[in-house]
Amino acid sequence: MAPDTVEPRLVVRGGQRLEGQVTVAGAKNSALKLMAASLLASGTCTLHNVPDIQDVHTMREVLEYLGAVVGFEQGTMTIDTTAVQSHVAPYDLVQRMRASIQIMGPLVARFGRARVAMPGGCNLGQRKIDIHLRGLAEMGGQVRSDHGFVEVTAEKLHAVDMFLDYPSVGATENLLMAGVMAEGTTTLENVAREPEIIDLCKFLVSMGADITGAGSSTIRINGVDKMHPTEHTVIGDRIEAGTFLIMGAVTGGDVEVNGISPHVLDLFLSKLRAVGVQVQENTRSIRAVGDPERHSAVDVATLPFPGFPTDLQAQMMVLLSVSKGVSVLTENVFENRFGFVDELVRLGADIRVDGNHAVINGGRALTGAIVRCTDLRAGAALVAAGLVAEGCTELRDVYHVDRGYERLEDKLRSLGADVERVTAPVSGVC
Repeated sequence: MAPDTVEPRLVVRGGQRLEGQVTVAGAKNSALKLMAASLLASGTCTLHNVPDIQDVHTMREVLEYLGAVVGFEQGTMTIDTTAVQSHVAPYDLVQRMRASIQIMGPLVARFGRARVAMPGGCNLGQRKIDIHLRGLAEMGGQVRSDHGFVEVTAEKLHAVDMFLDYPSVGATENLLMAGVMAEGTTTLENVAREPEIIDLCKFLVSMGADITGAGSSTIRINGVDKMHPTEHTVIGDRIEAGTFLIMGAVTGGDVEVNGISPHVLDLFLSKLRAVGVQVQENTRSIRAVGDPERHSAVDVATLPFPGFPTDLQAQMMVLLSVSKGVSVLTENVFENRFGFVDELVRLGADIRVDGNHAVINGGRALTGAIVRCTDLRAGAALVAAGLVAEGCTELRDVYHVDRGYERLEDKLRSLGADVERVTAPVSGVC
């Protein structure tokens, strides 16, 4: 890198009211798992509405390392797994993104073996993969761990009745993909119920799987002998939708988000209404109109779906920081998800963290400063804070944002925001 440039940053100049329509990309948390699931069949799967984000490119690299041929253009991805022979996912790729662990189930199901580096991604706490590994072991897999890798081998997986200790999204997905070709009928109880789980089940069924119960707490999988390639369209990203609705609300704006079904955000939308945001639901869109003078405190607790999404907790904290009154935000999913609070305080928020509770003394005026994105959703939250802050906010480590938001600054500018990506010298940006 030239000496007169620095790592890319986002510069947000606050005070602009967001107004207009924006269309969300395909769901990050679905597309990555569908890409992994393509490994279950030999041949070419086609995925539409795939978001052009860094995590998708990382998963593409993982698949290509395994031997797949991947094409990606204008939201459509083709994945030809005919030549896949490797069963090893290397550290330098997996440590960049936790979702890489999702290749384990498909590889064991199809090839009888998987060796995957322990996952990385956002530093949100331990997020152990014990449930994944226990399930694979109960299905007949031999699990070994050494030198930062986990290896699972099995001549043939067999059905299992398993109650998940926690409705883990990742474990539900991995065991689903492992179970589709296991001998017998697998019953998974206390599973995750997220819309992305339903999308994965639809994709697997179109590949030939026999699955019932998607979207409920119990899923049954009748194992089949073979899977075949298919074509599928990724659902819209509910987290991106919620992020834009909050960005509109904090600026007193009027933003309509297209490409999303409101029912996947029911509790989130009810909390927006409780704050004082006007919310209008249509079949495939959501409109939010904010009035900061009327926004007031509300308590929020994150929980697995259909509870309030942990991936919208940071963005919600920004809205509560500028809403009148004292709110309590409780994080029940990840223990380290308040790591960005210090950055939000730098912008003028009044927040006290006590364990998994954040007490937010709202109604504070925010002012621009230099802040650092600590993880993906924290980065989006700090952009939202910059939009309402007085003056200029400079966000560093924006690679976190790029992992999960497609063309974020372009979409924001289309709504009237003053935001740009810069690689200029440190001095004189704000």
